[in-house]
Amino acid sequence: MASGPFEPENDEVDVLIVGAGPSGLALAVELQRFGIRFRIIDREPQAVHESRALAIQPRSLEVLAASGVAAELVELGRSAVQVSLHLGERELPLTLYAGAVRDTAYPYLLFLSQAETERVLGRHLAEGGVPVERGYRLVALQQNAGGVRCTIETGGATSTVRARFVAGCDGAHSAVRHLTGLGFHGTAFPQTFGLADLEVDGLPADRVHAFLSAPGILLFFPIESPASWRMIVMLPTGSPDPPSLPTLQAAIARHTASPPRLHDPVWTATFSVNSRHAARFRAGRAFLVGDAAHIHSPAGAQGMNTGIQDAANLAWKLAFVLRGQAGRELLATYDTERRPVARQVIRLTNRAFRVATSSNPAVRFIRARIAPRIAALVLGGRSRRGGQPARGGRDERGLRAVAAALRTAAFRTVAELNINYRHSPLSVEGTPSLQHGPMAGRRLPDAAVLLDGRETTLHQALAAPFVHVLLCGASDDWEQVTGRLDRWTGVLRVHRLATSDAPGALIDSSGDAFRRLGLTPGQVAQLVVRPDGHIGYRAAGFDPSGLALYLRRSMRLSPR
Repeated sequence: MASGPFEPENDEVDVLIVGAGPSGLALAVELQRFGIRFRIIDREPQAVHESRALAIQPRSLEVLAASGVAAELVELGRSAVQVSLHLGERELPLTLYAGAVRDTAYPYLLFLSQAETERVLGRHLAEGGVPVERGYRLVALQQNAGGVRCTIETGGATSTVRARFVAGCDGAHSAVRHLTGLGFHGTAFPQTFGLADLEVDGLPADRVHAFLSAPGILLFFPIESPASWRMIVMLPTGSPDPPSLPTLQAAIARHTASPPRLHDPVWTATFSVNSRHAARFRAGRAFLVGDAAHIHSPAGAQGMNTGIQDAANLAWKLAFVLRGQAGRELLATYDTERRPVARQVIRLTNRAFRVATSSNPAVRFIRARIAPRIAALVLGGRSRRGGQPARGGRDERGLRAVAAALRTAAFRTVAELNINYRHSPLSVEGTPSLQHGPMAGRRLPDAAVLLDGRETTLHQALAAPFVHVLLCGASDDWEQVTGRLDRWTGVLRVHRLATSDAPGALIDSSGDAFRRLGLTPGQVAQLVVRPDGHIGYRAAGFDPSGLALYLRRSMRLSPR
């Protein structure tokens, strides 16, 4: 496709978002932030009331912080949840908090009902003048050179919406995916799980409870709304759907000799696990986001969060192209960047799921005997037997330093802080090269800085919906660099990072920002930070030639 802005063709909207789950809502929130015209429709007449997805990862909170949504989610959720791992009479208290992770404002998993997450995002949209339109179903779409002609149905009547692009955020049974003919390949696991939001007697409510046993895994999550607990349990073959309360009570008795009492269910359901991803995440002017593009086991709480990051990746690219600020080639990088991430998430969650559910005798032994000891070491737990902490041996104490490093690495992986686009055409290491720090394609680490005497952070300072250039270190030649960037003033913002006072600069008095970028305090370097918070380009020195070439050829940014 040739570069250049789209010509208007009596389009009603720039983007039609199909599906108002977390992925669709996150995409809408981001498009609203960029000033893009859109509609968001959903086939369901009402928003969900069940808890469904429970955990919001740190990287998702970072993505949602720019719109102001993250602060409300944090206020509503539980950010310091502990885990009790039950193994017969033994109990291992574990922590999901990674205090060693200091380059994010959200070093924790946030437990919050999906219904609450959707409510917050939906209210944010409505307050911005674009509420979710419920009870609308996409039944046909036809693409042409100017846009997409969509037929939607509600109450037996059909109407036409013309959009420049369509985003399919409509779940595993996506109408957008079906209508565009994109394949959805993968496998289905044979296990059946029971799911319920209900009340539970006999469990402390200040933590997650996980029961590992030969039959599999049993989980209780404290959620407060719409009930006090979310329960997930592996069910025997042939269990009724939806499962009755006696069925669930009998199922948990298979996992523990002292089962807690279940009562007052708000809702119950069964589910099985599929692991699939679309052959491509784009078909012309139609894009797949979230569960429409990839589904997998709930292990590690990756599903909803991967979808939110799909949305963040796509939104700025759509916005720049729609506003004529970038060439259409930019849109091809959505599939290039996000499909490999989805494949990696599927591989990791499949492995975790098989360990948690396999009936293989060797795996069952590992699950019951070896995995808990590793979990206690890596996650910082101490085994309790009969209410007393078990004493760790000398060898175990000697592994604490190694365990701390493993704990941090594990947390960063689950938290999705390690996701990167190193092999994307938008990720370029310039010359002279930088030898340390996060390479192009990785997220920008956060750090506290001062701006005009006011406390802020790198992420907050670079939160506006633009491409950001970060010029690091003291140099009299930065004026030359900023002069070369004036042609992109409509899409670009330039910042300086220094260790001492300089007018309008971000001041890193502690040196943390420089260190996290792999720089010595005051070292001269230049970075391009994408609107989704990932580093696109970096180089040492102050020569702007490579930076300007990157903006023009790699990002395809249009002047002014």
